[in-house]
Amino acid sequence: MSDVHGSSKFLVGIFDDDDVVLKAVKEVRNSGVRIHEVYSPFPIHGLDIALGHPRSRLGIAAFLFALSGTITALSLTFYTEGFDWPMIVGGKDSYSPVIYVPVIFELTVLFCALGMVGTFIVSNGMGPTVKPLMYDLRTTDNKFAMAIDLGKNNIGESDIEQILKKSGAAEVNVKQF
Repeated sequence: MSDVHGSSKFLVGIFDDDDVVLKAVKEVRNSGVRIHEVYSPFPIHGLDIALGHPRSRLGIAAFLFALSGTITALSLTFYTEGFDWPMIVGGKDSYSPVIYVPVIFELTVLFCALGMVGTFIVSNGMGPTVKPLMYDLRTTDNKFAMAIDLGKNNIGESDIEQILKKSGAAEVNVKQF
């Protein structure tokens, strides 16, 4: 069995154009090859659908982080003005949530932003001690790479190489981690 963080052998197809790699993803998947990932120097519209990735649930996480910020802000303002240190200003009630809208908004945004940064780091396996896997350095500049884990495919290496070349890969390399 191959593992992304263990010893794995990958076949990496290098492409020169984003339209070619998007078309190649469809062709390679239709030929029965499981694609590990596609790396690009910029986002390619429709690539996530072509790769078969499910719809992201990050919106749900963002909503829950924002909701926790809103609840925290309401609780904080209610406790401080309602119980701990009530002040009557201008004859108004000791707790009027309307005047705390800026505080509630800011804590909602703060909790959502910090929560999403944490979610991004955890979901992408990032951290100060993690060494990223680089399939080809040129993907940070002007090339597109399609990585195929040979251990997770039933098709042979030479057959996958031919499929990649037929799909428009400028070059095909073997990468061992």
